[in-house]
Amino acid sequence: MELDDEKEGPCRSGSHRLETLMPKHSFPAKMPEILPFGRGVSKIKPRKFISIKDRQSKVHLEFLGSAPRAGVSFDNFWKGLPSILAAGQLKEFVDRLRQSRDKGKPIVAMFGAHVIKTGLSRYLISLMEKGWVTALATNGAGVIHDFELAYAGETSEDVAAQLKKGIFGFTKETGEHLNRWAKEAALKGRGIGEAVGARISKSQFPNKALSLFARAYELNLAATVHVAIGTDIIYQHPNCDGGAWGKASYQDFLRLTEVVGCLDEGGVVMNWGSNVLMPEVFLKALAINKNLGRSFRNITAANFDMIYHYRPRVNVLERPTQERGSKAFNFIGHHEIMLPLLAQALMESES
Repeated sequence: MELDDEKEGPCRSGSHRLETLMPKHSFPAKMPEILPFGRGVSKIKPRKFISIKDRQSKVHLEFLGSAPRAGVSFDNFWKGLPSILAAGQLKEFVDRLRQSRDKGKPIVAMFGAHVIKTGLSRYLISLMEKGWVTALATNGAGVIHDFELAYAGETSEDVAAQLKKGIFGFTKETGEHLNRWAKEAALKGRGIGEAVGARISKSQFPNKALSLFARAYELNLAATVHVAIGTDIIYQHPNCDGGAWGKASYQDFLRLTEVVGCLDEGGVVMNWGSNVLMPEVFLKALAINKNLGRSFRNITAANFDMIYHYRPRVNVLERPTQERGSKAFNFIGHHEIMLPLLAQALMESES
């Protein structure tokens, strides 16, 4: 049986006409006439001109990049990059890093676990050994991947596949070692980073030379771990003591706060791929030092990530760099490209 128009309602077939869905008064009685291009102005009559020789320009020949050539050295490649936007800013950042190292100021590398997962441990270790990084700070996942590489030479399980089997996160050795070391750290009043570094450094693990925490321990550099209970696989294991992790990680927070307090007049802080945790931890460490009356003049802050995030922008770049001489840099790119590029540029700057 067919329904008449008045009973079918707005969702009936064929009823999607604008006059049915929209009130009649929303349409003007007559649409305005659109003039053809050129009819609105009879003739352009500028009042004045300027010569390009007198005009201020943002780009000059000396800013342009060099043409690529086979067989050039990295130094020539680096110097041949355009001195414009991100390339020019990266060169400036390298210069500020050099000044910081020359002054003996802290150079803090905060990072998310993906920095280790993307194969960059050797680069960071080299930077630590050369004085280009004087302190490390990461999250709980960072210490997990560092341990697994040192212990087994592999890390980063297939989450989807392991979750389907009901075994995601239940790697025996990872839970046993790290949870035991966290308890030891809490009992001795040490931080997670120092405790893990000492254990790996003194171990017989076949790949301990790849451990950031072991090398930091050997170099007597601060390496801190800032956990968020429940976010990492170690909390799934029966030998986990949440209180121990919290107590030991708090010691790491206090140590990082001490390092941050020395940034004034030349220190550098870098954030590599931590979108939330490290920017928040850093801001609180900064706030404590500000409360104690410390200044943060002429510091350098840099964020390296694949996309633009709110918290790194405000907590690492904007809020901490308000005092005299301080400067912030934001670099967008993949870690496995940007960190090797920066590391090689720093190494070349020594020659």
